[in-house]
Amino acid sequence: MAEVWSGPLRKLDNWRWVIPREYKKGMLVEGIIYASERMTQSIRKDQAPEQVANVACLPGIVGRSMAMPDIHWGYGFPIGGVAATDIEAGGVISPGGVGFDINCGVRLIKTNLTEEEVKPHLEKLLPVLFRNIPSGVGSEGRISFSVSDLKKAMREGARFMIKRGFGFPEDEEYIEERGAMEGADPEVVSAKAMERGKGQLGTLGSGNHFLEIEVVERVFRPDIAEIFGLFSGQVLIMVHTGSRGFGHQVCTDALQTMQNAMNRYGIKVPDRQLACAPFQSPEGQEYFAAMACAANFAWANRQLITHWVRESFEEVFKKSARDLGIEVLYDVAHNIAKVEEHEVEGKKKKLCVHRKGATRAFGAKRPEVPGRYRSVGQPVLIPGDMGTGSYVLLGTELAMQETFGSTCHGAGRVMSRSEADRTSRGRNITEELKEKGVLVMAESKATLREEIPEAYKDVNDVVQVVEEAGISKRVVYARPLAVMKG
Repeated sequence: MAEVWSGPLRKLDNWRWVIPREYKKGMLVEGIIYASERMTQSIRKDQAPEQVANVACLPGIVGRSMAMPDIHWGYGFPIGGVAATDIEAGGVISPGGVGFDINCGVRLIKTNLTEEEVKPHLEKLLPVLFRNIPSGVGSEGRISFSVSDLKKAMREGARFMIKRGFGFPEDEEYIEERGAMEGADPEVVSAKAMERGKGQLGTLGSGNHFLEIEVVERVFRPDIAEIFGLFSGQVLIMVHTGSRGFGHQVCTDALQTMQNAMNRYGIKVPDRQLACAPFQSPEGQEYFAAMACAANFAWANRQLITHWVRESFEEVFKKSARDLGIEVLYDVAHNIAKVEEHEVEGKKKKLCVHRKGATRAFGAKRPEVPGRYRSVGQPVLIPGDMGTGSYVLLGTELAMQETFGSTCHGAGRVMSRSEADRTSRGRNITEELKEKGVLVMAESKATLREEIPEAYKDVNDVVQVVEEAGISKRVVYARPLAVMKG
């Protein structure tokens, strides 16, 4: 059993808990955890708060070392961690602040179909999706890409797939970074990463990755929902996956380089998993360029999956994807480091913002937000677990001031995969979910046991915290109808 964290958590208000700078030698800023009082008890059950304090020691960090309410222990940074460093002042970039699944993220796809129209077809639709979209550990894509094409996908992301006919031209407008992060350089990516990635474009993968058919059950802000093109009873498709083995290898390669670089730059951190280098150093720039390749790989991956979602719906409903209104609402990353401009102590600064298990949540008027949404703010996509559905939230001005435009990314685990597997042995998870009205298909029964609903915090509690803290607003809640797992 993990050791309970006994450090200080000072209550700022009902939704914010501070780890003071005095707690640990080397902390350059204080830590803050967004949580309810009840949540703090479970948060203390592992060493994630210690990781918040460790991140506060990173050279060049500004503001605070932050953790969202879905916080749990991770590699280096906690999952749910956010930290920004001042690039011009020697601020660092840390692979542990992004994670192994670079640009693991969520895409939400709208339809003009209602639950009444889709429900009679679900038992046919789910197997068609399962057949058309490769999933599971080590799954291979349906299309073979040459090394040249793979490099183009690294540079151009979703745009490369759209140009090849795998999507609608307007899809890119509704993807963070328009589906292609600048600064990607395939020449810095290792041969091993290329080898691991070349067969995995267009695959869902395993673990907590999923494709879910959902129905909008509650509308909290009808005016915002209308701008987003959402309505009660509407069927949506949520895709949650990332850069697969490709991103994992990019991270693995960079960690080795960063470990060696720290000595060269005289950087000391309290945890070697926080290996880092100045953003503007050769090592920092090389990791950023490789990470951008992996981010673009992930956007290309979700684009291919979107194309096969459209094909699957066309096959079952005998109508075109255009007639079915199958459009991308938005696509957000939640494991990434971005160069962004934010105000720090009254001055605009160029920062490297690490979001690891955290989502960008920009408010109104930011140029990065698609034109259709710019007057209100960015859609934020928050998946729950297999049994509880998902939320669409809205970025806020307070998030821009307080969290560098960041919020939570999901429910957040409370059980390890091995613990979940152990406690669910002998249960029929597929039947349990069917009784709740949720159809499930999975490549592996073990995945279902690892991903049982009770392995996660209640997404409703997580979303309540970010709403009450003012860093996101609820727009709609969507209930699951059918789930495809790897």
